[in-house]
Amino acid sequence: MAQFAWKGKTRQGEQREGVLQAKTRDEALATLRRQGVLQPSVAEKGKGLAVPKFRRGVSRKDVAIFTRQFSVMIDAGLPLVQCIEILASQQPNRAFAAMLTEVRQDVESGATLADALRKHPKAFDDLYCNMVAAGEAGGILDTILQRLSQYIEKAVKLKAAVRSALIYPVSVICIAIVVIWVILTFVIPVFADLFTGLGAALPLPTRIVVTLSNFMRAWWWLIALLIGAGVFSLRAYYKTDKGRHAIDRLMLKVPIIGTLLRKIAVARFCRTLATLTSSGVPILDGLDITARTAGNAIVEDAIQDVRRAVEQGRTISEPLGQTGVFPQMVIQMVSVGEQTGAMDTMLSKIADFYEDEVDEATANLLSLLEPLIILFLGATIGGIVVAMYMPMFSLISKIG
Repeated sequence: MAQFAWKGKTRQGEQREGVLQAKTRDEALATLRRQGVLQPSVAEKGKGLAVPKFRRGVSRKDVAIFTRQFSVMIDAGLPLVQCIEILASQQPNRAFAAMLTEVRQDVESGATLADALRKHPKAFDDLYCNMVAAGEAGGILDTILQRLSQYIEKAVKLKAAVRSALIYPVSVICIAIVVIWVILTFVIPVFADLFTGLGAALPLPTRIVVTLSNFMRAWWWLIALLIGAGVFSLRAYYKTDKGRHAIDRLMLKVPIIGTLLRKIAVARFCRTLATLTSSGVPILDGLDITARTAGNAIVEDAIQDVRRAVEQGRTISEPLGQTGVFPQMVIQMVSVGEQTGAMDTMLSKIADFYEDEVDEATANLLSLLEPLIILFLGATIGGIVVAMYMPMFSLISKIG
């Protein structure tokens, strides 16, 4: 047994380090991952920590395409190692290709596919690896891979729907901020100099705009510094356990946005748990994995509470209703699924329903935001223009 020094992060983002005993570096890595250590760096004691190599990220779309192709090739009867070798050679993402080559080498060395995939958590998460392990144990790897590809494709589609709904309003707001900054920094000073030269008395709205312009020109660096410090502080606070819970709880309470986030969380929970249970993953493991992929600390805590209740022999629906996070319809359908033994089917139907709800909610959100953005732009830019023309109207009336 050798001693290995290691460094890594907890699921809450805290840095950890220590020393453990293992036969090989791979065994040490596997031990750390089982303990929940993320992004571990391991080296035999006295040899220095291995520095992770920089690689371009592997997207969920890459994994979805790979899984779909992999399932078709396994279903066609091709040997496992040959499938991975072919897919690695055809992979346009070099980082993913190198990763698949390492997976093939590990499988050739006698490791199971699930264990080989566990060494690459950035591409293959716990859900993926546990389902593959269940597929290997049950001799239904092709079926499991098909379910995995469907799950990832639906997850990618759900994320893309939300992102596409936010692109338009965010882009318009960013452009509006730039336009207002240009007007206040470059246009308003010209008018201010003109009014000063003419000796015109400035009304209150004009004085406010000119003062704001002078402040931005003189203290732009302070504004930029404060914005940067605010963003950095918020991100740092969110990385703490207390901050993540506080912000996630607040986001769920925001009107309209909170409802949308809750529907996304419910859809993700149902889809993930349905995929895991239908693939033969034990319910306790399924709930644990589902909690860690919830994407919201409050929802994660609620699912972990359900897991502890199930561990004590209770049903899923009862503690699910006590969390206060999940809608009554979800609880009732889960209860029916437990009574009829068709839990995975019920969860899939709930996921389908809430994914459609998310599509509708994002469309409604965009319809609501569009007039609000137009109103904001019209009021802001129109107000600035009127404020700068008011002294001119006064001068014209005096000349007349």
